[in-house]
Formats: sequence, C-alpha cells, structure tokens
Amino acid sequence: MSIIKVKRIYDKPEILDGLRILVDRLWPRGVRHSTANVDIWLKNVGPSHELRKWFAHDPAKWKEFKQRYKEELKDNPAFMKLIDLSRANDTVTLLYASRDEAHNQALVLRDELIKALAKAPQRSLEHVYKKII
Repeated sequence: MSIIKVKRIYDKPEILDGLRILVDRLWPRGVRHSTANVDIWLKNVGPSHELRKWFAHDPAKWKEFKQRYKEELKDNPAFMKLIDLSRANDTVTLLYASRDEAHNQALVLRDELIKALAKAPQRSLEHVYKKII
C-alpha cells in the first residue's frame, strides 16, 4: 500500500514527498503556480464551497465537518482519481493551505483514502492518465 502524507503547501518540499497533490478548492494565497512544486491540483476533491464556508476552520464544528465532508466524497469522481493516483505511486503527499494543522480537509482525505485503498479493488488507471495529460 502507498504511503499517504499530509503537509502544508507552505512547508519546504522534500524528495520523500513523492507525488504532491494540492487538495484545496482554491489556489493558496501567496503561492506562485510556477514555484509551488505541485504535481497535480485536484481542486474538486476539496470540500464544497458551502461546506467550506460553513466550517470556517472552527474547531467546534470539526466533528460535523468530517461527517459532511465524508458524505461529499462518496460519489466524488475526483476522490476516485485520488485513489487511483495513490495506487500508482509509492508515496503521495496531500497538500493544503490552512494554518490549522489539526482541523483541515487533508486529514479527512488521508483517513478516507487509507480506508479506500485497503478495501477497493485495483482499477485500470488508463482513464486517470487520459485526463491528466
């Protein structure tokens, strides 16, 4: 199984990060596209605009946010793409911009991704590569 890491996009990139995937719906402030060291931006895997606004990084809403976000991921094609990319790479680092390292969508994604990788059957990656290229 792949190693799934979580890291702020503002932290220094490392060779051991593997495939670096930005999982925010909005591009992070102050980060240039040309120097971001992002391999793939899967913006549609991030929480919906409505959920993001409701949560507003309020730790008191964290438990409810996780439940709502998991519901959004159930039929999300971008999450399926993330599963496929994770299967195809030894190490994947999910990048996020939030200052709160304990309450952000990348942590929920990591947990759900690990569960999905443990139980989901191997799928063909051809459809993933066609969309990336």
